[in-house]
Amino acid sequence: MSDTGTPETRNTEAGDIILRTEGITKRFGALIVLRGIDIHLRRGEVLGLVGDNGSGKSTFVKILCGFHRADSGHIFVNEHEVTLRSVQEARSHGIETVYQDLALVPALTVYQNLFLNRELTRFGRLKWLRNNEMRKLARQYLSDIKVDVPSVDALVETLSGGQRQAVALARATRQEAKVLLLDEPLAAMGAKESALVIELVKDLSHNHGVSMIVIDHNYTHLFELCDRLNVLQEGQITYDQRVKDTSIEELTELMVADYRRRVSVGRTELAN
Repeated sequence: MSDTGTPETRNTEAGDIILRTEGITKRFGALIVLRGIDIHLRRGEVLGLVGDNGSGKSTFVKILCGFHRADSGHIFVNEHEVTLRSVQEARSHGIETVYQDLALVPALTVYQNLFLNRELTRFGRLKWLRNNEMRKLARQYLSDIKVDVPSVDALVETLSGGQRQAVALARATRQEAKVLLLDEPLAAMGAKESALVIELVKDLSHNHGVSMIVIDHNYTHLFELCDRLNVLQEGQITYDQRVKDTSIEELTELMVADYRRRVSVGRTELAN
């Protein structure tokens, strides 16, 4: 299937692109998962990645976050080619992943989670935590990005789902991540909690220049969160379109048509 994106979505000014891939491939044994993925992500842009189960979305994101290595292809950050051999190396280039489980510690406070594994300390005979300073910095940062929590001393386990997602996003961006990979960020949330996260995503992208790639099976969420959509089918990007130039109905028709085609191919193979 050919790319149906407009010239505006396919041809961008290099200086505006923070993340780009060329020809990313990946296979596991005889199974070919990715067949040459080319994407670009602009600074401050939210890109939705759409695809059925088995299309290669999760594998591609795991390559971008350093968890898997691509078999071939190139990854560029700020137009410099990088090799992402580990999650830590991806983080060193400003790429951070926020998974569905958020990787927060429920029994710790908001500020302790924000500084988890990066605590501020002072040295004497013993190593002491600079708790007051971390509280102050946490309050200031959450205020800057308009995250509303009861208190930085509140235990994460007492927060709502939307507040927890907001804390996870705040932790990633406080650690100077410039590209966030979000896995189902609005999963199992009510309207009020979803609105909180959507507002934060828009603020981080539009006002703080954070770029994001969002995986979500709910098309309504993607149209609320994203500036542009890519469709991944059978290991290839087949669609690249700005949200304002498409619709949920068009996207649904595309996915249904692909599903019917795959079912038809499967039946033919069984018959043979």
